[in-house]
Amino acid sequence: MARLLLPLLLFSPTVFAAITVVYAPGQAPLGTATGSASAAAYSGSAAYNPTVLNAPPIPNPPPPSNFNVSLITGGTPGASIVQSGDFVGFSVEMSVSNQVLGKNSTNIQVPFLNLMASIVQRAGSVRLRVGGNSQESATLVPSIPDGKILTKNLTGVTGTTATPPLEYSADLFYMMANISTMTNVRWFLGIPWFVTTPFDLSIVGSAQVILGDTLIGYQAANEPDLYNNHGHRAASYGPFDYYGEFSDCISQLASDGVDPTGKAATLLMGPSVADGNWSPEMVWDTGFVDTYSNNLAFLTVEKYPTDNCAAQFNTGGPIIDPQTVFPDFLNHTAHTALLAPYLNSTAFAQSKNKKLLMFETNTASCGGFAGISDSFGAALWGLDYSLQMAHSNFSGALFHVGGQNVFYNPFTPPPTNQSSFHQWTIGPIFYSALVMAEAIGPSNTTQVLDLQVNGNNEFTPGYAIYENGDPARVALFNYVTDPSGASDVTAVISVAQPNGGGSSTPSSVQVKYLSAASVSQKGNITWAGQTYGSIFESDGRLTGSEDVKTVQCDTTAQTCSVTVPAPGFALVFLKSQDDTAGAPSKTFATTALTKTANTATIAATVLATSNGHGGPGDPLNENSELGSTSKGSTNGAEGLRPATLLLTAALLVGAMFVGRR
Repeated sequence: MARLLLPLLLFSPTVFAAITVVYAPGQAPLGTATGSASAAAYSGSAAYNPTVLNAPPIPNPPPPSNFNVSLITGGTPGASIVQSGDFVGFSVEMSVSNQVLGKNSTNIQVPFLNLMASIVQRAGSVRLRVGGNSQESATLVPSIPDGKILTKNLTGVTGTTATPPLEYSADLFYMMANISTMTNVRWFLGIPWFVTTPFDLSIVGSAQVILGDTLIGYQAANEPDLYNNHGHRAASYGPFDYYGEFSDCISQLASDGVDPTGKAATLLMGPSVADGNWSPEMVWDTGFVDTYSNNLAFLTVEKYPTDNCAAQFNTGGPIIDPQTVFPDFLNHTAHTALLAPYLNSTAFAQSKNKKLLMFETNTASCGGFAGISDSFGAALWGLDYSLQMAHSNFSGALFHVGGQNVFYNPFTPPPTNQSSFHQWTIGPIFYSALVMAEAIGPSNTTQVLDLQVNGNNEFTPGYAIYENGDPARVALFNYVTDPSGASDVTAVISVAQPNGGGSSTPSSVQVKYLSAASVSQKGNITWAGQTYGSIFESDGRLTGSEDVKTVQCDTTAQTCSVTVPAPGFALVFLKSQDDTAGAPSKTFATTALTKTANTATIAATVLATSNGHGGPGDPLNENSELGSTSKGSTNGAEGLRPATLLLTAALLVGAMFVGRR
């Protein structure tokens, strides 16, 4: 199984700054304000949908504009279990792993590496899952022609989300291993569970050898509580049936010889119920955790707050109007209500000395909502939701990543036939993950407490983040959109010693802001003054100068007043901002250029009146369905063609690799 992992030919789309193009639907020129557009009138890829919703009106009555945040050193009752900086990770749908991670083990996406390095710099590591619905019928094959790592059977799609069966090669695991050598990514995979007599355990035999200690878990079934709904089990299938299948899997791991050391049998995860036909308690009541305690690396559940399946897949159910439900994502009460049913399970996990993960989540299943999932409101939602999960004693959460046909992606590579002139699109949920990594930090001593500030006002929640029992940071939200400034709120922070021992309020604090003009804004979100830009603008690195505000405290009153704009988020550092993060700052340079001849500049007005074909959705363009699929996608891989490489350093002078059209 030995293979040279490095050096690598790092693959990335290259942007030619001099090119002027006519923009496909949803591809607004740089610097142009995003306008409203009806989702029904837009026929391009969902990932670039231009729909902008109206921000909800200012609440009546508005939240109080000033409130106290009183903290105490030495620990606080009600704070969470100890959390790690890699609390938020990502779940990459297996069917798009060749787009998101890289083409193969020697052509890795540079923007993806830069994005992961940004998380690792703040958290020390990052957890990624490659799986989802498409893992359940995926088959490992010896090789795939033309350097591909996976192919899709588009004639065999199944389920509500129309997931295509996959064939993949072990080069997928080599690619993952190479990624881990460059930035500290740790991996989850999934065992196919649609067929159990026998299980296909080839993924275990191959991945365990190649990924080694960077592989930290195997999901044993993805949403088994929905199997009977989708025709993968009989109507009578229930938690005890799953309990028995788990036992069969363990027995087969031992008998098939794919796990000679027995390590894989200790890395299983379940039950990954999705709040369908079973509750987590129904699985716990089978004795699942006690029986398989030595086999369970993590306990897992999956939960989306709602779904957009009726609109996306014509299920016949009622279609949800995004404008109507937008306020549901912009209030703290919705998060606490969403997670309340899991508090029993987080307590149960602690009693069994296990960690409970929210293994797959995002704004809404079946791809999210146009105007919500891709707006600044989603960034605030994702951050509040993550902090509330940490406070509720989850031990991690993974935000799902699909293909071109979903609205909620944390990051989206450009369609492959646009990769020479378009860069990546970074969604609002990635900002949630980035800020969460910085809020929790790399110390692995962090505890999170929902402060229920401002009279537990649902529009202005706040959290305290403790390290070694002492308050280190305060996280403050303002969900209201009000450009007048009248709805800005000010938190008056004080830190006291226990038992009347005096004040520990610092003389000054540093503040980083997550900012946008409105909760409905798309793109150009800023974190401490830096941004990933708008659609097709990012190479995975923040741009702009970092802007960290210093707020002088009132040393007489022993208080620090921090204002949070409407809308916005503030992370308040009560101690000097730590320059030593989880890992050294690291970025990756592009070493592969494709379509290097396309350097002409064409006036947009000329090109607009030419006879060229249109962009996504053009009925005259046979290649108008761009990209590939995640849940429910209907588009397959395009053909292949050679492209020229330009390599950095002293790797190779001239080489050829296969790049996909």
